[in-house]
Amino acid sequence: MSADAKNRSKVVLITLLLAALICLALSACIGSVMIAPAGLLDALRELLHGAPDSLNATLVALRLTRASTAFVTGSTLALAGVLMQALLRNPLADPYVLGISSGAAVGALTAMLWMGAALIIDLSAFGGAVIVAGLLFFLAYNDFKGTGSTEGGATTLLLTGVVIGAGCMAVVALILSVASDSRLRSMVFWMIGDLSATGPRYVNWLVLAGVLIYVSSLSRAMNVAAMFSDNASTLGVSIARLRKSLFFCAALLTASAVSSAGSIGFVGLIIPHACRFAWGPDHRLLLPASCLAGGAFLMLADTLARTVIAPQQLPVGVVTALIGVPVFLLQLHSHRAHYAKS
Repeated sequence: MSADAKNRSKVVLITLLLAALICLALSACIGSVMIAPAGLLDALRELLHGAPDSLNATLVALRLTRASTAFVTGSTLALAGVLMQALLRNPLADPYVLGISSGAAVGALTAMLWMGAALIIDLSAFGGAVIVAGLLFFLAYNDFKGTGSTEGGATTLLLTGVVIGAGCMAVVALILSVASDSRLRSMVFWMIGDLSATGPRYVNWLVLAGVLIYVSSLSRAMNVAAMFSDNASTLGVSIARLRKSLFFCAALLTASAVSSAGSIGFVGLIIPHACRFAWGPDHRLLLPASCLAGGAFLMLADTLARTVIAPQQLPVGVVTALIGVPVFLLQLHSHRAHYAKS
């Protein structure tokens, strides 16, 4: 990477980091009870001294916990979206396209059906996602061995994931049909994507940090694979090893995000596209930029979900869908106009 490109990347990442911090501050201030900037500073001082006595400090602590979960979930989904699009070489790919989230839904809704505790629901969702990822890898194993073309292997993997996802959604429909009315609302909220009952997610942060560090080391190989496809092996890139790494990292990220917040849509689709369109396809910048942008976007969406019809709260997945549909259509139109001029 040239010196100009490095400086540009630093400016972009610092700008996105500042935007994320602003979104975090807005999340702490905005709610059914508004907190002025001066009140936010006083509340932060109380929290730093370990004595949250005032109402503002208590509200800020709760809101910051939820906002941090929104950030790590949005970052995880955006990063998973970048990896899925690189793995499948498909601009429409998102973290849920291979049916991993459907497996998580089966696990979570089964635990809810039997009145499992919150931790049991999270573990069941994660287990369901891991089981589907393992089944998908087993069924598409030959496509990870480097035989055949990259495009053909991606198509087979995608079709396998769609079929497995359809089967899982049939099980989900069965669970919803036999669930009692008292449990149905929480199940629907989980499937839409909701952050209202989330707490600190330390494991999610560890997963995000570990995967980001690892895939950043693969960014050059991802660039080569994207530019030269099946001829990348002649340039020293093992396509089979790269595809396995991308698959397992994307599956782990998806399982981590879905198990903590449900199936929040569009974050893993529109954020990678927006970052790619704004700053180019270089994965050395695209990976961290998507993480920061995805986290900031979901924090803003969750703030809207908490406040737009306060004191009642909306599932954050509703807000991301309402924002994501027009944004994606705008992105698609902009891409078509850009390629028509070039």
